Amino acid sequence: MYQSMKAKKLLTMVGVLAVVATMNAQSTVYFTKEITPEGLVKVYEALGRKPSEENRVAVKISTGEPGGKNFLQPSLIKDLVQLVDGTIVECNTAYQGRRSGTANHKQAARDHGFYDIAEVDIMDEEGEMQIPVQDTKHMKHNIVGSHLAKYNFMINLAHFKGHAIGGFGGVIKNASIGVASRNGKAYIHSAGRTTSPNAMWGLMDNQDGFLECMAAATQAVHNYFGSGDSILYINVMNNLSVDCDCSGNPAKPQMKDIGILASLDPVALDKACLDLVFNHANTTGDTSAPLVQRINRQHGTWAVEYGEQIGLGSQTYNLIDIDNADDIDNTVADKGGAALYNVYSLDGVKLLDRATSLATLTPGTYIINGEKQVIK
Repeated sequence: MYQSMKAKKLLTMVGVLAVVATMNAQSTVYFTKEITPEGLVKVYEALGRKPSEENRVAVKISTGEPGGKNFLQPSLIKDLVQLVDGTIVECNTAYQGRRSGTANHKQAARDHGFYDIAEVDIMDEEGEMQIPVQDTKHMKHNIVGSHLAKYNFMINLAHFKGHAIGGFGGVIKNASIGVASRNGKAYIHSAGRTTSPNAMWGLMDNQDGFLECMAAATQAVHNYFGSGDSILYINVMNNLSVDCDCSGNPAKPQMKDIGILASLDPVALDKACLDLVFNHANTTGDTSAPLVQRINRQHGTWAVEYGEQIGLGSQTYNLIDIDNADDIDNTVADKGGAALYNVYSLDGVKLLDRATSLATLTPGTYIINGEKQVIK
């Protein structure tokens, strides 16, 4: 269960979430509130993982269903895509829309301006291929666009928002449904029971199985790129509608933009974004309630939880605000190994910074080094 926080400022909330991780956290998530081309490049560079000149870089985005306007705009992503000399990649949709066939899909991408900034590759234009899955609970393999073989480095650049079926869409959805061919999408949606886009609609009664397949398919793509060494993940938290960019008429966002987050761990990244949504301090004109309701209705968090179970990543993370790095201290032990304590109140106020003792705290409940604890 998520606990609502009373923090009134995003920076304070990010500060609290920054210590949700414990000393043994293996994953780092970087955050910037600047949803600009410069902010996107900055958070990418914070990851410290860059393709070489020899790499063929795929930038996986959603090109957006015609009629919708919430997808990541070419003007926002242009600098990053061109910095890495990337090719924008997508696969055709399983539903019968204006991106279910390659010709119409290319036209949609052209109309939305993506051809103006880079090459665009519809990866299942010439067919599909199978890649291994580590988790075989539902799937024997993952079915992806055959052009995936052209690339040896991927930037998973997702628009974080709601989704009618998955509850939410982030980097896990972008790597699974997004990289799958039309038949592969049907395979995931039906929890491994069909590869027919027409037949899948009658086989979508196993919601948790579908979410588990998304995690398994993401792991397959992650492993495909050098066991995760040649892939990175970015979520842009803007236009936070309850509906996905696959909708041509999405609901108007009721939650204000948050920022951009990036990680080498897809589980940690989607979990950090979920935490920002569920811990959002709602005000008039800025509420996460509809998005939270959509996620809960579809049990959307299970994709992240199951992803951790199968070893895709960790839900425990350090969140580093690169705009205010000095305001967040994730260190909880000094060089000699002595215990130090970072302590926050439940409303987001930092009470102790690298303290050697908790003796000054009055009885109550606190977040101490990322864990909720009661002082008696």
